[in-house]
Amino acid sequence: MADHNTPEGTGVPAPHQVPRSAAGAGPAAPTVPAAEPSPARWGRIDDEGKVYLNDPDGERVIGVWQAGTAEEGLLHFARRFDDLRTEVELLETRLSSGAGDPKQALTSATQLRDGLPGAAVVGDITSLRALIEHVIAHAERAQAAVKEEREQARADAIARKQALAEEAERIAAESTQWKSAGDRLRTILDEWKTIKGVDRKTDDELWKRFSKARESFNRRRGSHFAELDKQRAAAKTRKEELIDEAESLSESEDWGPTAGRYKELMAEWKAAGRAPKDSDEALWQRFRAAQDKFFARRSAVFSERDAEFATNAAKKEELLAEAEKIDPSANLGSAKAQLRKIQDSWDEIGKVPRERIRELDGRLKAVQDRVRNAEDSKWRRTDPEAQARAAQFRERVEQFESQAAKARASGDERRAKKAEEQAAQWREWMEAAEKAVADR
Repeated sequence: MADHNTPEGTGVPAPHQVPRSAAGAGPAAPTVPAAEPSPARWGRIDDEGKVYLNDPDGERVIGVWQAGTAEEGLLHFARRFDDLRTEVELLETRLSSGAGDPKQALTSATQLRDGLPGAAVVGDITSLRALIEHVIAHAERAQAAVKEEREQARADAIARKQALAEEAERIAAESTQWKSAGDRLRTILDEWKTIKGVDRKTDDELWKRFSKARESFNRRRGSHFAELDKQRAAAKTRKEELIDEAESLSESEDWGPTAGRYKELMAEWKAAGRAPKDSDEALWQRFRAAQDKFFARRSAVFSERDAEFATNAAKKEELLAEAEKIDPSANLGSAKAQLRKIQDSWDEIGKVPRERIRELDGRLKAVQDRVRNAEDSKWRRTDPEAQARAAQFRERVEQFESQAAKARASGDERRAKKAEEQAAQWREWMEAAEKAVADR
């Protein structure tokens, strides 16, 4: 950076731009009376043409006048005094207004003071000397104020550049917001260029810190995007592999497994990450087109199948209407034959919509259960083993009743009572068996 410590625009007041408050500080300037129009009170010219100045220490010769009358000579030296007085007053005015250069004013006033003893002028030299001393003091104060403000401005400039360097170092070390951080570093550079007034050594040191931070950030950013490019290239390769598989599956008629695989492919697509910006969208369009092709085919097939299943459901409803009219109690054989015919037709019709399966199969099962229950009831009523068991129980009841009668006739009441108890037990069993046959 070529201009980071140039003298132009130093950020501190120029020597001639002294603040009015600094330039006007101090006591009021002494008043110096003009030498004209009465120069005789400040000097004289003798008959030989020697020019004398009234000095506090006595008269002293300041020159020779031979070009005219003594009055003309005194006016000449008085005008030179007034010119000198005007020059000093102009220095004071410029200092007081803040437009003067304190350093230049100090030099000029010092030269005037040093040359005053030999100045060929006639006037109130004491007052002029006091004014010059006042200007010198004023210029020294103004120069000190300029120096102080310049030092403060330099300190402020150093502090500002230090803060900018520290911010740049933080960005370089921590930030991963690459765009906003890069923009901020450029803004810092622009601001850096506007900050002047720092000494060369300090400015160079701060510039090295800032420059090093920028380079560090640029290296980190470059490394990040290089790695990102590598990842995106890998993502592109992986997505191309997924596209190849997706396109190969687009003609599949294995609807369930293929749809499941497309779901897995979508998850793998997301996990692959972003490909380079100039190709990612095109890759996605190819991948989505392969999926859309398969699912459009599946949708068409499923729509056709759903229509077929709906027709099948209607046919089965017609069969159910016929089946639910079957009355097995009127003619069990005819009911069974009619039900078998309906079952055969039911199987031939084929599948129905999934949401109708339970309903329709449940209604048919109810008819089947009714016929089956009627058949079971008839079988139980004609079961020879059950009837033989009931007859056996009846025979035993009769045997024990006969034994009880004989025992009571012979006077054996104990045996009679026991035989009656046994007859009562077998009678319960007989009644249960007869009831079971009757219930069938």
